Amino acid sequence: MKKYGNISTGSIESSLAAEEILKFGGNAFDAAIAAVFVSMSSEFALTGAFGGGVLMGIENNSSPFIYDFFVDYPSKKNPNKEFKSIEVDFGETTQSFYVGKGSIAVPGNIKGLIDVHKNHGKLPFSDILKPAIEYAKNGIPISSYQAYILKIIKPIISYDVSCQDLFYKNNKLINEGDVFKNDAFVDFLNILISKGYDYFYQGPGLDLIFNFLGKNSNLTKNDFNSYQVYKRTPLSLNFNNYTIFSNPAPSYGGTLITFLLKLFKNTNLKEYTLYDLIKCMNLSSLAREEVCLNPDNENEISGILSEKIYNKYEQLFNKQSSIDVANPLNGFGSTTHLSILDNNGNAVSITTTNGEGCGSIIPEYGIMMNNMLGEHDLNPFGFHKWNKKRRLPTMMSPTIITKNSKAKYILGSGGSNRIRSANIQVILNLLFKNMNLSEAINAPRVHLEGNTLFHEPGVLIPNEKLKNIIVNSFRNKNLFFGGVNAVSNNLAVGDSRRGGHGIIC
Repeated sequence: MKKYGNISTGSIESSLAAEEILKFGGNAFDAAIAAVFVSMSSEFALTGAFGGGVLMGIENNSSPFIYDFFVDYPSKKNPNKEFKSIEVDFGETTQSFYVGKGSIAVPGNIKGLIDVHKNHGKLPFSDILKPAIEYAKNGIPISSYQAYILKIIKPIISYDVSCQDLFYKNNKLINEGDVFKNDAFVDFLNILISKGYDYFYQGPGLDLIFNFLGKNSNLTKNDFNSYQVYKRTPLSLNFNNYTIFSNPAPSYGGTLITFLLKLFKNTNLKEYTLYDLIKCMNLSSLAREEVCLNPDNENEISGILSEKIYNKYEQLFNKQSSIDVANPLNGFGSTTHLSILDNNGNAVSITTTNGEGCGSIIPEYGIMMNNMLGEHDLNPFGFHKWNKKRRLPTMMSPTIITKNSKAKYILGSGGSNRIRSANIQVILNLLFKNMNLSEAINAPRVHLEGNTLFHEPGVLIPNEKLKNIIVNSFRNKNLFFGGVNAVSNNLAVGDSRRGGHGIIC
């Protein structure tokens, strides 16, 4: 590790912001929060102030902890609110989402980030937001990757005329080299500094939000008033002399990762084939289907780690000769991740998202709210199936791997339902195949979704064992397969699939 720490984020601007904060005397928590607020401009299509997220942290080499500030289902539901289907084209595959003000879940990002700063930050909050204010005011040149993302989500950012000023120039979608500015977001950040999050959850800012929503959303003011940030204890698993910490229930992602790694561990595989990995991916999906039956029970996913359920699937793994496919869940995965390790042993792994966005901008704030109620993977029982306010399930799985009680790897990924498969493959590459961090992230990936196996080039597919599986081959590495941004003591690697950027500071 260099003098200040190691940083890996989803954009060069976010990484530079984190670097500035570390050099100014901030810790990993300060740097991470600064980087996330910058990403709301540099990765506008992937995260936002009125989205949600999960942070795993280590403070001064102590035990890891989780801050869960993901989105909530509203307390009421009305399927007849503004809720419209949009199709997004990846080139290799297409996926549909629902946008509109009826797709907005109760947001948590700003409340969670500020709570983390209050409890673990070192610098004044105003100093932490300076980079985000400067980037929003002066503008950020659109990179080739961001131009690609904007092209993909064009149906969403063209949904409402409120997006015109931000995303269009001379009636054309902004493109690589154009400068993205957001003066209204500067105003929002300054209010956040002076008034705090209560202004938006209980005060005049909430009135403005509901003026924007009108009668087209499921949200109530009480949903904002009662929103809570939860501090949780991570799941942990000892694996090949390392301890892997991940996100617990109600998150699906960390639990499924722990389940899959436990299969690898307990079956005593000295080496594994691609078919072994595909079997494990499928069995974890089948186990999820078996235990997750009640949309109002947010802790059901924990059941796959019970002795009864786990033993059943371990036996299936040992004798399974063909794959009994699970039901598909899909999603583009407008999510971003950053990892930071500072020179005092503070570590942060944080994933945030705005879904694909609801399609409309709050003009006074320059913010597009989330569309989490319109994402298939966050609503596994179907849309509008909840009966009470609860935290939505998520595949977010910020991860910290320790050895001898010291942080060894800090990692995580964006990518919706592909988060778990991306993280799993990087973890196995590191701890099972002994790759270095760069090799582990850049290795080609696969993802099993229902009866379809998606894969990047460079993967030898065992077609003779996949009789019930449709194989979808991508011509190039693609953001579809996640974006794992990770650091270790001596490396900082950003995933090129999603424009990731690493800095040894």
